[in-house]
Amino acid sequence: MNSIHKTALLTWAVVYPLITALLVLLEPLVAELAMPLRTLILTAIMVPIMSYLAMPFATRLASTWLGSSTETQSVNGDTR
Repeated sequence: MNSIHKTALLTWAVVYPLITALLVLLEPLVAELAMPLRTLILTAIMVPIMSYLAMPFATRLASTWLGSSTETQSVNGDTR
């Protein structure tokens, strides 16, 4: 499998449970808000978690599977 496809699959594997958890946790707090505002709140929480915590952790965990290509290094921020 091409590295870009593996990266996409890994991203989906992290995004799906994170979105599910955030929807469950936020639902009682945002249920009465309009959909665009709920989406804004969800993404304002999710994007930093994905960028700074979840994806760096997941790419380190899956680094062997992803391979040591330049694409993998740029995704996890490791330039060594």
